[in-house]
Amino acid sequence: MTPSDVLIEAFDRLPAIAAAAADGLSVDDLAWRPDAEANTIAWLVWHTARGQDVQIADLAASHQVWTADGWADRFALPFDDAEMGYGQSPAEVGEVQAEPRLLVAYLEAVTLRTRGYLEGLDAASYTDVVDDAWDPPVTAGSRLVSILGDCTQHLGQASYVRGLLDRR
Repeated sequence: MTPSDVLIEAFDRLPAIAAAAADGLSVDDLAWRPDAEANTIAWLVWHTARGQDVQIADLAASHQVWTADGWADRFALPFDDAEMGYGQSPAEVGEVQAEPRLLVAYLEAVTLRTRGYLEGLDAASYTDVVDDAWDPPVTAGSRLVSILGDCTQHLGQASYVRGLLDRR
């Protein structure tokens, strides 16, 4: 397997994890919080997709699926289309309200875009420096691992919140 094959396999698993966390839930269930400042399943799945979308678009020097493919309009969230959830307040987290199928469909669309990007990478591309503001500079390969790590952590959190919701 090539590095791209491994990453494609890993990213391709994300929508199923999100679907398992969101499946069968109402919009209200997806907005449930174990406490007043906790992240919701809806926000966690949305933020996972947005974070991946923003960062892959940056690596690929291309469009974000969110705006280019009309997802921002479908979600109609009450904040700027550039928002991806980083640093949002608990009140803003609560404003992410969506049907489970919409959340998962957006993540699926982002994952397809990620797959296309990864399929176009050759082995040498993984060592390209994409951010020299760090020591050591960040390579494409290390950025991809970071994106994947963030996605898996957030979807793990969504799965945990789903377990709490199911047991309440």
